[in-house]
Amino acid sequence: MRYFFEEYAFDTDRRELHRGTDLVSITPQVFDLLDYLIHNRERVVSKDDLISAVWNGRIVSDAALTTRLNAARAAIGDGGDKQRLIKTLPRRGFRFIGAVHEGQRSAAAPANSQNDDPAQRPFSPPHLSIVVLPFTNLSGDTEQDYFVDGVTESLTTDLSRIRGAFVIGRHTAFTYKGKAVDLKQIGRDLNVRYVLEGSVRRGQNRLRVNVQLVDAETRTHLWTDQFDKPVTDLFEMQDEVTARIATALNAPLIEAEAQRGQRSLHPDALDFYFQGQNYLNQGVTPKYIALARRFFEQALALDPENIAALVGIANVELQDVTNFMVDDRGSRLAQVEATLIKVLSVAPRHAFAHLILAGLQLFTNRATLAVRECEQALELDRNLAYAHAFLGFAKVFIGRGAESEAHIQQALHLSPRDINAHRWMHLLGVVKLILGADTEAVEWLRRSLEANRNYPFAHFQFAAALALAGSVEEARAAALAGFALDPDFTIRRTKGLSLSPDPTFRAGSKRIREGMLMAGIPED
Repeated sequence: MRYFFEEYAFDTDRRELHRGTDLVSITPQVFDLLDYLIHNRERVVSKDDLISAVWNGRIVSDAALTTRLNAARAAIGDGGDKQRLIKTLPRRGFRFIGAVHEGQRSAAAPANSQNDDPAQRPFSPPHLSIVVLPFTNLSGDTEQDYFVDGVTESLTTDLSRIRGAFVIGRHTAFTYKGKAVDLKQIGRDLNVRYVLEGSVRRGQNRLRVNVQLVDAETRTHLWTDQFDKPVTDLFEMQDEVTARIATALNAPLIEAEAQRGQRSLHPDALDFYFQGQNYLNQGVTPKYIALARRFFEQALALDPENIAALVGIANVELQDVTNFMVDDRGSRLAQVEATLIKVLSVAPRHAFAHLILAGLQLFTNRATLAVRECEQALELDRNLAYAHAFLGFAKVFIGRGAESEAHIQQALHLSPRDINAHRWMHLLGVVKLILGADTEAVEWLRRSLEANRNYPFAHFQFAAALALAGSVEEARAAALAGFALDPDFTIRRTKGLSLSPDPTFRAGSKRIREGMLMAGIPED
């Protein structure tokens, strides 16, 4: 087994630790200690656990244990002060808290192989493995290097927050600074699938950042974007640009992984997961929901404890309910809650799982708890734009709808080209409908559907908004567009859920159903 974290590869078959392409010298006992901590990273390991596993139960002094832990931290560039990877929990024990990706060694490269030439090794990088190369300073002013390097470092940090990502550390990445590089060779040297490269040009009063995501094996450009902004506070701009890039990268990386999974002769659980997530990214229709569910179920058939697939299956079940596509809501919501409790018991820092739990709580009359879960998700991942949007939506359920737009606009500001931006516009349109601002609701729902038309419930709510605003003929056309995607929808599906006791919310929900009736949507 190989474990990948930051720029390190920990190979339990060869009993080797690599930092990038460099072999790290490590004693057998320290190796065993690291192996035990990484293997048991989802729980706190006690002192007795370590002594039993590493020292076979022999009597070991606290000083000896501390010495070995310090050596383990030193080997992986950690420190007792920051405890970035190995955390000490006073009176409880120790835990490996770094983001880890697991990978099996290829059959073509047995553990006793003596071939250490990267060019001759089989190319089998882990899923979502990426290096952020130092961005190029095109300003002609070496004094801007600090800003350009800061963008690279911040991007490396932000991308490492993507759960399951294997991101090469900045120290290794910066060894390529200022060099003419072959991206395919970099991929082989660092054993990564993707390379992110870019440039920064600062004029008198504007800053332009170009960025490209490249498939390291084929040198194919998978995604490109440009960010052009007036120069204000440089550090604020650095945070904003890196957050936008990191958030925007999520969808193209999932699509690239899904395409690799389709081509694989022997797909693993993550291959199936990425294919399911890619379908879910296309839209919220019965067809895409069913396809996503099928791939998540295939992933779980291979690995019943796969966290990504468990979160995926909880998400599609919740989407079925919250978009009023099914009648058996109670049993599905109960299953979603059970799945999320299981996930968060072993992965309590999974930001998106907290966000899905917020959605569940919102649709089971626990809106105050949903607000807290959104806030928890944002504490864990500041770039989770969806959590900003959903936080705004949740507030209309508790009588604080006047605050909703600011949160949703924050999501759109953080990731204006996000694949989910159409959903956030939809949420804001629904908030406007609940608050009685029908004209504004029409505009936001129209924008949502212009961004992605594969969202049947948005069509039905757009129809309601148009009817309430007096455009009944256009409302009927919008309803027909919804039925083309979900022909079985009726207003009855929106009833029977006790979502909120707030009088404004309840009155607004009733108005939406009245608007649907005016648009020709059947009640039953």
